[in-house]
Amino acid sequence: MNEDVFIPISVLGSLGISIYFFTKVMTDYMLKKKMIDKGFVNDDTQAIFKEHSNADGKYSSLKWGLISFFTGLSLIIMEYVPVSPDSPMPYGLFAVAVSFGFLLYYFLVKRETK
Repeated sequence: MNEDVFIPISVLGSLGISIYFFTKVMTDYMLKKKMIDKGFVNDDTQAIFKEHSNADGKYSSLKWGLISFFTGLSLIIMEYVPVSPDSPMPYGLFAVAVSFGFLLYYFLVKRETK
């Protein structure tokens, strides 16, 4: 039963994520190329591009560490909580734990950048 649900979701999800990232990279490239062609690139715009690229990578390890930690914690908790095989509780616990990891990351980065 689970394979019938998870395989299409994972295939469509990975396809959607791939299309999103491909589109993002291509539009960023086209925007930068147009700005260079029109002569809008100076020290200020280069600083904006560098700041934008560094902001994503600076706390990337923290983000994925927190998400992995809370994902693993939810899997450990699910091992000890008795539920029926048809119960949606493990999915809810997993989603809440991953969401909590994202929220904790958001508040830590927000506090750090002030």
